[in-house]
Amino acid sequence: MSDNATNSGMGDPGDNATVEMSGGEAIARMLQLHEVGPMFGMAGFQLLPFYAAIRELGLAHTLINDERSGAFMADAWSRVTGRPGVCDATLGPGATNLLTSLTESLNAGIPIIAIAGDANRTHAWKNMTQETRQVEMLRPAVKEVIRVEVGERIPEHVRRAYAVATSGRPGPVLIDVPEDISHGMFEFAANELYADPSTTHAPSRRTRPARADVGRAAALLADAKRPVILAGGGVHISGAQDVLTSFAEDQAIPVAHTLSGKGAIACTHDLSLGLFGRYDRTANTLLDTADAILVVGCKLGEIATKRYTIPRPGIPIIHLDILPEEIGRWARTDIALCGDAREGIADLHDALTDGAEARRSARADYIAEANAGKAKWRADVDARLTSDEVPVNMARMVHELNNILPEDAILVADGGFAAHWTGLLYDTKRAGRGYIVDRGMASIGYGVSGGIGAQLAAPDRPVFTLTGDGGLNMTLGDLETAARLGVPVTVLVVNNAASGYIKALQHAMFDGKYQSADLSDLNYAAIAENLGCRGIRVEHPDQLADAFRTALEKRDKPNVIDIVVTRDAGKMLPGVDNRTAPIKKGDRIA
Repeated sequence: MSDNATNSGMGDPGDNATVEMSGGEAIARMLQLHEVGPMFGMAGFQLLPFYAAIRELGLAHTLINDERSGAFMADAWSRVTGRPGVCDATLGPGATNLLTSLTESLNAGIPIIAIAGDANRTHAWKNMTQETRQVEMLRPAVKEVIRVEVGERIPEHVRRAYAVATSGRPGPVLIDVPEDISHGMFEFAANELYADPSTTHAPSRRTRPARADVGRAAALLADAKRPVILAGGGVHISGAQDVLTSFAEDQAIPVAHTLSGKGAIACTHDLSLGLFGRYDRTANTLLDTADAILVVGCKLGEIATKRYTIPRPGIPIIHLDILPEEIGRWARTDIALCGDAREGIADLHDALTDGAEARRSARADYIAEANAGKAKWRADVDARLTSDEVPVNMARMVHELNNILPEDAILVADGGFAAHWTGLLYDTKRAGRGYIVDRGMASIGYGVSGGIGAQLAAPDRPVFTLTGDGGLNMTLGDLETAARLGVPVTVLVVNNAASGYIKALQHAMFDGKYQSADLSDLNYAAIAENLGCRGIRVEHPDQLADAFRTALEKRDKPNVIDIVVTRDAGKMLPGVDNRTAPIKKGDRIA
């Protein structure tokens, strides 16, 4: 930096001071001004000036073992904090390794700033080492691609990245940085080195539904005798959980949630119906008799709608979403509320203040009916929740988590059956982001990296993350990362010596004729010890509680609990997967 720069890197808007620095340093300084949290990446030559600036500025950066894992860590960190996560990668294979993770963040509405090095423009397209069409490959995986062609525009570009990532429906933004830009020296106006504080958290610029539409929706809900709220991940993106809970309580409206929407209202709340869709408790039954449905921050995708079979046609639907194009995508919507979930619910609440007490009284029998249904469901699954089966029954494992994890715990679930079992059976004890699941892509391999990101975001909260043995095999290097950082995350390995989800589907569809579904039966506790973690092996259900308590108490390093669960493919999924077979009366629920 030149001598005429201020210590902060910022100048008075009226002065003519300039600052000379490399493009890589300019990016680092702009991230600092945006209050960047921990960054995750693996350097290549192209971004070395960026790394040098990170060191000089004292910013937090973690070397990861795979770029996909780094972006997943940034994603989970962002879900917990509401701030944009940051990851980086070198050109070619480094950049293309980000594809799955950025698509997850895009589909889930998570703000990410991804920085990718690129080829030196002087020699581009002359068969440069590792050069590929990375921008074209990554463009569909992000909200916007910002390629830096003029070094002096870096401050503007970084501000733009934050504005796009945090506004509307949040999502990832790619900043593509050619080598000559990163290493080149540029002169910046000091008064251009600033951040817009409104874009450092998501959502940054909230919008409200039209007043007339709110009035129509309020009138429909006021007349409804059996209304239901369907809450999706947008509730968490908006930070609407407290507003939604108050609204549901005031109007006596039960709330069902998607996998991503768990925690929109506490699962232990009298008005919570639990999961709806492919795997449900009692929500689907109640939905079938509803006379009004309020959808909040939910895309009504395949799993939430049991492959587009619910809600049944004819039930009036009010859909509140930040993206107008998500409203009415496949299900007829009677009233569209386009806007932020928190603001939209607040407006509905205000419009329904009059007569709230009378509605609560009129709906008392309806709520009692819903709670009776929940109690019956609980009684029906109790034998599996308390099962002494050896190997461990998945329902028993989740039941013990419910018993032992404290109110402020965060549970992260990998893709596949880890998500389905915990989505169905795990209970958050308060509203908010206490459950994280990668449903944007439902990618296997999110579990450990997501747990690390969540634990870094909430260092004082216990973070447990559930992955399968297949998921851990994909990302085993993440355990080294966790141990190197000393992150006290607890990794639960569902060890069934199989690609459990696929094996379960083959069981349902092909009468137990399996192909390419079995894995080696490994001791992951021993492997974890060799990677610097604490390893605990669980082979009997009576060992679960002690193992979980040990992990809660011993937070000096990562804990890996290797849980030997059922090898019976017929018990690997909670019930029959309804894509392959109808669920008949008397079939297993869990």
